[in-house]
Amino acid sequence: MTDNRDLSFVPTKNPNPKLLSQDEIARFNEQGYVKPFRIYDDAGVAANREFFNSLMTQLETADDGRDSYSINGYHKSCGGIYDMVINPLILDHVEDLLGPDFLAWGTHFFCKTSHDDRKVPWHQDASYWPLDPSRTITAWLAIDDADEENAAMQFIPGTHRMGHLHWETTRDPAVLNQEIQNVDAYGEPVFDTLKAGEMSLHADMLAHGSAANSSDRRRCGLTIRYSPPTVKPLDPGWAEGAIRCRGKDGTGTWKYIERPENEALPKTSRG
Repeated sequence: MTDNRDLSFVPTKNPNPKLLSQDEIARFNEQGYVKPFRIYDDAGVAANREFFNSLMTQLETADDGRDSYSINGYHKSCGGIYDMVINPLILDHVEDLLGPDFLAWGTHFFCKTSHDDRKVPWHQDASYWPLDPSRTITAWLAIDDADEENAAMQFIPGTHRMGHLHWETTRDPAVLNQEIQNVDAYGEPVFDTLKAGEMSLHADMLAHGSAANSSDRRRCGLTIRYSPPTVKPLDPGWAEGAIRCRGKDGTGTWKYIERPENEALPKTSRG
């Protein structure tokens, strides 16, 4: 991928946020993430978990090589995922950071089953994405409790302001293939500890990753990628299947979908 992309971080300035405090906005600008925010009550947590389990049952029944990390981009064919994306409470938090005009272009369940030996190497999200500029914010919604024991995600605060960090292809069992080198030089990691039903928000240039899950407990979360419509996909295929969340889009770039009526997981969906 060419790196004439704008990978700089633009701090949020919002004098009248709906939900976030000015301290939380300042923390996001300085550290690159903010958390935790309660989105679902106990009944919602149970419903989300039952829904995800039903999707996993679909994959197991298909028996076509897909695994717990394969539910990627299925907001285009699953009404239940679409509904999580447009949850008003999530959108209120995102609006406080992105402004009144934004969309969602991607979703991905990261589900570490118990005793999963694959790590998610240290990486910056925007390094993978053919988007310009890098203005995406990720909501990480906990389906299960996520903590140090079951390999919760970790952040290195402040790295979103350091530009594109050097990476190499990992040689270890891993979910993603890019691995930032010499991460110890960038600061002390912090765990993104969340209870099921809570979420965190992080910038797309923040270095983050997670270890293998050696515990007896599953650790599942849904990532939702939100950006202003002024973000341009360099690959036209990435413009397909966006969800219009709030505000206006005068660019004509993104191709929006309506809520799917089914809960389908076709193998042809973009990962």
